Amino acid sequence: MSTTATTPSRWETQRSFDELGRPLRDITFCVVDLETTGGSAAAGSMITEIGAVKVRGGEVLGEFQTLVNPHTAIPPFIAVLTGITNSMVSDAPAIESALPAFLEFAAGTVLVAHNAPFDVGFLRHFADAQRLAWPGFEVLDTARLARRVITRDDAPNCKLSSLAQLFNATTTPNHRALSDARATVDVLHGLMERLGGVGVHTLEELQTFSSRVTTAQRRKRHLAEGLPHAPGVYLFRDDRARVLYVGTSKDLRSRVRTYFTASETRTRMGEMVGLAESVTTITCATPLEAEVRELRLIAEHKPKYNRRSRFPEKMHFVKLTREPWPRLSMVRRVLDDDADYLGPFSSRKSAEKCLAALHDTFPVRQCSDRFGATPSRAPCVLAEMGRCLSPCDGSTDASTYAAVVRQLRDTLLRRPDDVVDAIQRRMTSLADLDRFEEAGIHRDRLATFVRAAARTQRLSALSRCPEVVAARREDDGRWAVHVVRHGRLAAAGVIPSGADAHHFVHQLRASAETVADAPGPVPAATAEETEKVLRWLEAPGVRLVDVDGEWVCPVGGATRHLSVYDAVNQSRLSLVPFDEQRLPSTVHQPAR
Repeated sequence: MSTTATTPSRWETQRSFDELGRPLRDITFCVVDLETTGGSAAAGSMITEIGAVKVRGGEVLGEFQTLVNPHTAIPPFIAVLTGITNSMVSDAPAIESALPAFLEFAAGTVLVAHNAPFDVGFLRHFADAQRLAWPGFEVLDTARLARRVITRDDAPNCKLSSLAQLFNATTTPNHRALSDARATVDVLHGLMERLGGVGVHTLEELQTFSSRVTTAQRRKRHLAEGLPHAPGVYLFRDDRARVLYVGTSKDLRSRVRTYFTASETRTRMGEMVGLAESVTTITCATPLEAEVRELRLIAEHKPKYNRRSRFPEKMHFVKLTREPWPRLSMVRRVLDDDADYLGPFSSRKSAEKCLAALHDTFPVRQCSDRFGATPSRAPCVLAEMGRCLSPCDGSTDASTYAAVVRQLRDTLLRRPDDVVDAIQRRMTSLADLDRFEEAGIHRDRLATFVRAAARTQRLSALSRCPEVVAARREDDGRWAVHVVRHGRLAAAGVIPSGADAHHFVHQLRASAETVADAPGPVPAATAEETEKVLRWLEAPGVRLVDVDGEWVCPVGGATRHLSVYDAVNQSRLSLVPFDEQRLPSTVHQPAR
């Protein structure tokens, strides 16, 4: 028996090399971490520290670290988090010299960061500001990678601190750039070790390692046949027509097909598809209408395989009561009682933090007793500590107490400066005494309050308007029109080509859902729905057709404080819970 050797053709040889990809062991990675003064470079936040580690094949090739003078005061809030003070950066190089040095260090590598859009976004912003050519790095995000590898049995979440502990990192992340970069190196190696066990050995394979689809899933491809190529909502149902999962897409047929192909990688979705026997769809006029319908259907059916938005009724509010001696309390629903409300909060813990921030600043009573205009009883321990005006024993008069309540109401509805200033002073004094843990407690309370106040003011502003009609030109050149009443989407439509726009809008308003006003910051819709509507209304290109009422937010409101506190939230809560997003591929190719 003889064998004949064959030489592969040039095309076959080239294809085999392409399929091999670039081995991870041969790639030089530059793991980078930044500390900043805020969460948005575009909004004026600056870099205060750059730390980076260059590695290849598990070996550290070099490290880069520099403080950066932001030429602006570092907010106390940030100083408490990072430990970087104004005095530490006063003699540091400016970003104009620090960034070119870093880019030279990182040249020819694949950039790695935990929550890479944040760090890379800052670097690119300042490169553009200096007119530096961006090297076109490939970027690897260890946060996204971890979501596809780590399970809840491994770690409670995919924060850098949790992953560093899971993989026994030699450096504990502490919100200093080089330390966090070193910890990210160990996390990167830990993730790659796990991926090696499932056959991922090249950079290219990182894009497809979790895309294994069972034969049972593929057999159900027929469920997507006949669905429209249109925006809308889709519902997976089991053999008893019970809703298993609700989703939305700009192209229903294309999206549903991904559940039976390599494009859908979420583990729980594979389980869901295994139970599914049918898919029903609701075609919507616009993507916003689809998003809103999705929320409403999830709240109605509470599908097992949807993780978010299933229980919008489980909300908490902080309430400033209307009674002879008003107080703050935490409640589950809004009443028509002329009281002022802050919220909604999705968790009791967040509401409690906000309540604590307000009690730290305003010495209103915290007892739930009811007493008249001339109370008389022994004071509580809070009064003895100077944290309550103590109306219960007559220590304060009604006019003095009412003045504090007016200041508190103004803080809730218009200007949060009193709370912000008071807690920042307390954080600064605690930090000066090296009592960082206590300062951190106040930091978290303040951040929760600022976000809640900003959210309440934005939602209330729209909810107060009986009607807002707005339009935006879509990619196909047609105009999408939405009618919003008291914060609730009441109607949606797209003006047909050649149609009379005024007549179409008139007809759309006439056929829109009737929405009655109700008390509270979100009277006619869930907070999540109104926030989606707000994002659309605030998007570029939207034109207001008509506004019934006054859609305004206070100039001195909480929104202007958000950038600093959202930066800390971005740093501390660097990613969402497991499997909550349909993520793009882990490795991003540079633009060509």
